[in-house]
Amino acid sequence: MPSSHRRYAEWTPDRFRRWAASVGPQTEGLIVAILASRPHPEQGFRTCLGVLRLFRDIERDRVEAVSARAIEIGGLTCKGIASIRANHKAARPATEPAAVMDHANLRGPGYFH
Repeated sequence: MPSSHRRYAEWTPDRFRRWAASVGPQTEGLIVAILASRPHPEQGFRTCLGVLRLFRDIERDRVEAVSARAIEIGGLTCKGIASIRANHKAARPATEPAAVMDHANLRGPGYFH
């Protein structure tokens, strides 16, 4: 085997699944779904590595929430998961609720009935 291919010989679907299981069940499900969505599991290895990189610097409960959302909407690409990570509000710390604006031009529920 050429030296450029030797490092990939250690990559197996089970290795990625074990890593994801160490994070949590939702992350494990995401990695399994990524590998299952490709005709050959080896085609999902680079995506799994990208997911590893994305999840490296965030806390576990946020990783689990992002993984659950990705599975829910079928976002099984690295780009899709990065977008979910950037925009998923439910996994972020709660902030002050926005105040309801009171304005003379707001019609209210009784206007349309």
